[in-house]
Amino acid sequence: MLIQAIYAAARQVLSPGLRSILWKSLALTAALLVLVWIALTRLFSYFLQNHTISADYPMLDGFASFLAGAGLIVALIYLLPAVSAIVAGYFLDDVAEVVERSDFPADPPGRALPVGRAILYGLRFAGLSLLVNLVALLVFFIPGVNISVFFIANAYLLGREYFELAAGRFRAPEEAAQMRVANRGTVFAGGFIVAGLVLVPIVNLVMPIFGVALMVHLHKRLEARGPSRNGAARMEIDSSPLP
Repeated sequence: MLIQAIYAAARQVLSPGLRSILWKSLALTAALLVLVWIALTRLFSYFLQNHTISADYPMLDGFASFLAGAGLIVALIYLLPAVSAIVAGYFLDDVAEVVERSDFPADPPGRALPVGRAILYGLRFAGLSLLVNLVALLVFFIPGVNISVFFIANAYLLGREYFELAAGRFRAPEEAAQMRVANRGTVFAGGFIVAGLVLVPIVNLVMPIFGVALMVHLHKRLEARGPSRNGAARMEIDSSPLP
């Protein structure tokens, strides 16, 4: 199921139906990253100008500037999931409509999220992603642990938020959350794939479009499996008394 969803989402990212949305997504992602880069560089420049190590050792100041530049790149990588969250929330309905219309034409189309809920989802997604990655950044200098924390945290977060965004077009937020919990392993694996794209240069720019398309396919495939698509039926069976 997951392999089929990954293949279908990858195929659709460059399809004619999503091409215009892809270019808009790339432009918005690049613009947000540039704004973040400018803000971070100015912050570091201000810090270095007001905290000069020593006028007698200009080489140390140069080394500090080099470390600051490298730190900016690392910070940008950790901030990319938060930026992608904003982009994904903005283009969610456009991408989902194309995927549903092209790959699931016989199914009823989903409902576009109300503007208020879409904005709330996007802000919540970006805020959670920023918080999680700031925590992950604290263990950056611990070998082995840093990459593991980054992937696990983002796999969970990206899988959860992208799936609930896609499922929210067809069901109430509570039902979308129940469905995710009932299929937590599949959703986490999908989130792991999306999180892996963050570290691939250039490819990570299409991650928001791919993430939405992937979770639309996962939601549709999990829904087609029947009662296991939500936790209510399962919980009812498990809690029923023995004869």
